[in-house]
Amino acid sequence: MRKSAEGFTRIAREVFAPIYPVIAEQALAWSGIRDGVALDLGSGPGLLSIALAQKSKLSVIALDADPAMSRIAQKTAAGTPGRVVPVTGDVHCMPIRDNIVSLVVSRGSIYFWEDRPRAFSEIERILRPGGVAFVGGSFGTPALRESIFTRMRRRNPDWDRDVARRSGRATPDALRVELAASGVARARIREEEEGMWVEIQKDAISRRAR
Repeated sequence: MRKSAEGFTRIAREVFAPIYPVIAEQALAWSGIRDGVALDLGSGPGLLSIALAQKSKLSVIALDADPAMSRIAQKTAAGTPGRVVPVTGDVHCMPIRDNIVSLVVSRGSIYFWEDRPRAFSEIERILRPGGVAFVGGSFGTPALRESIFTRMRRRNPDWDRDVARRSGRATPDALRVELAASGVARARIREEEEGMWVEIQKDAISRRAR
């Protein structure tokens, strides 16, 4: 696992790094949330967590299922003492209390969740009333998407096929069925050229916060 985590971290830092500040700013702008607690779900080495902390007053939980990845995120977070807290945990049963997270952002991990309806329900559970989540596979902007695809094709000749396979596990139609099965009260799919987001909102007066 350590080798896998280190390999993923190398690609995140050498290829994907430009997208994280863009995605962080998009999530902050779309939600209007810039303080409270944020969750970077499937955080990997914590690059998106750092971007969220740097662009807001949010305290960020960097949650990843791989303990080796959490250790790497701990080193990444050294530059933002107290602002980013790496935690090892499973999206299907997160070690986070109900109704405390203002903003959830997850880029890329949705394709690997074993039970997405359960994960969506967990996300709604931890969101505070008025909170919002963005989970998906966006590349930030169309230009960044093209740049990353160009660089990844050089590293991996099967890159396009790998992306198509992952995307096929979570098509918008499949995600709508899974959202309905999850019981989440308010959700929608944002389909854009640079990628897709599932947006989950928790009403200010929530059925789970009463």
